[in-house]
Amino acid sequence: MSQTNEASVVLSRREGAVLYATLNRPTAGNALSTGMISALEALWRDVAGDRSVAVVVIEAAGKVFCAGHDLKEIRAGTDARSHYDLSTHGARMMQAITALPQPVIAKVQGTATAAGCQLVATCDLAIAASTAKFATPGVNIGVWCSGPMVPLSRRVAPKHALQFLITGRLHDAQTAFRIGLVNEVVEPERLDAAVRELAEEIASKSPHVLALGKRAFYHQLGLDTAAAYEYAAEVAVRNNLSEDAREGVAAFVEKRRPVWKGR
Repeated sequence: MSQTNEASVVLSRREGAVLYATLNRPTAGNALSTGMISALEALWRDVAGDRSVAVVVIEAAGKVFCAGHDLKEIRAGTDARSHYDLSTHGARMMQAITALPQPVIAKVQGTATAAGCQLVATCDLAIAASTAKFATPGVNIGVWCSGPMVPLSRRVAPKHALQFLITGRLHDAQTAFRIGLVNEVVEPERLDAAVRELAEEIASKSPHVLALGKRAFYHQLGLDTAAAYEYAAEVAVRNNLSEDAREGVAAFVEKRRPVWKGR
């Protein structure tokens, strides 16, 4: 796991089976520098193989959740290759979140713009403070938010996604909830507890089933209905023959708490 120290741009800590990853560039609005993106990639590699981690929470230090890509790095780009590399580096990190076997929750305490909004949209679940704001404002400075467009257009209805992208407008947390960008909005003083409760609830489930289910959910989204049902049947067979499925059914019948094996 990444070590927690003041010099780290990404901090990590454990609370039981829940791993908290903290974006730690508060003076820069937690902008996604290449260093932060690389640190997150490294953390995701560690987490993917750690069966003791059941849930991941992405949070941020300071008042801003994430202001997007570091504009100083974008401005420093001198050719097509450097801009391509910067964009694909961020995309790989985002896709690694989806590929993690563990569910990932965004804990949004402040403003999430551009790639910060992309990060929220990429996470499996999101809880926001009522004071949080969301935007893809690149269009305001002559830049189309092409990376954020990808998960945003897959999480919310196309008209809502396009409105975000073509206006660059800053939206409040209730709007983000209404369009499905976040799952829940709570008062700021309730954010820690709400995220902890959700994470612990998820962590009480079979890690095998969570991993199988998350992978199945995203895979079937890209299939037509008939193919999705055929794939779902294959998943059901693998699931029902697993030790955790047998244990879960037995525990329900015997009116006891299941003891998950993770397989």
